[in-house]
Amino acid sequence: MEKIDTNQLDRIFQTMRKKTIAVVGDLMVDRYVWGKVSRISPEAPVPIIEIEGESSNLGGAANVAANVGSLGVSVKLFGISGDDAENSLLRDIIKRSGYSDDGIITIPDRKTCVKTRVIAQNQHVVRIDRETASYISETDSKKILANFEDQLKDINGVILQDYNKGVLSPSLIQSIIELCRLKNIPVGVDPKFDNFWEYKGVTIFKPNIRELESALGRNLINDEQIEVAGREVRDRLECEYLLVTAGPKGMILFSDRGISYTPTKANQIHDVSGAGDTVIATIMAALTAGASIQQTVNLATHAAAVVIAEVGAIPVNPEKLRRACLSQN
Repeated sequence: MEKIDTNQLDRIFQTMRKKTIAVVGDLMVDRYVWGKVSRISPEAPVPIIEIEGESSNLGGAANVAANVGSLGVSVKLFGISGDDAENSLLRDIIKRSGYSDDGIITIPDRKTCVKTRVIAQNQHVVRIDRETASYISETDSKKILANFEDQLKDINGVILQDYNKGVLSPSLIQSIIELCRLKNIPVGVDPKFDNFWEYKGVTIFKPNIRELESALGRNLINDEQIEVAGREVRDRLECEYLLVTAGPKGMILFSDRGISYTPTKANQIHDVSGAGDTVIATIMAALTAGASIQQTVNLATHAAAVVIAEVGAIPVNPEKLRRACLSQN
């Protein structure tokens, strides 16, 4: 694993602040209900949560944008919202976070995606989803593409954040990749299941093991099977880098130089929600800042460890990330 000394790390963070990354994908609100369990309901064998607090944060692709922004990178956000009360909530959080909502289009008769998590005694009890997951129309897709193309001259990197909630259709994916290829702009992808094979020719493709298994239709039991699968996926997608996040195994990088393993840095695990968002955000921020791919993966592994030690999908804190990197170098 390529280590990063203090001067290199500071140079990477300083360069990040001069870059702009576009995040395109499924925007969400992450709503948290915090409380405590003191008894079981007499109506059914379920805990009764006494609410002590509530909060609403950026979720989905918007949480990726929050992670990018927390690293000091400028952000351009592209996606959709419904014509509902949650639309106002989403846009308000985006603006309060310091980002523009100009790249977001409102679609009538569609629900703004909201994930509500109930947390009791620092344990995730239940999640409630409010969403419309069907693909947006071709007309709305073209509006997003037009907004994206108008801003392309100011963009240094692109993240396609797919949650299979209807924004990233095959046609929009391919159009964005082609535009970026013409401008030599790196594209990073955090995929889900439906469009897995649509991301041909991107810079870095970041599935987890479960997504890899689903795409290939087979279980991956050991390192040898994962390595065979990774080579197959990278060849089919013709991506420069394939980065497989493998939970306790850490991250596995496939490139022209071969296969390399970066062990997890996690010492405490309180909440893994949002960790994937942090990883893709850190990867693209570091790559656009000129970090090598091994330095990039190193940073992303530390960033994941930082955020899963917190409860809730919290954007990575750059100072905590810096300390984590230097403490283990």
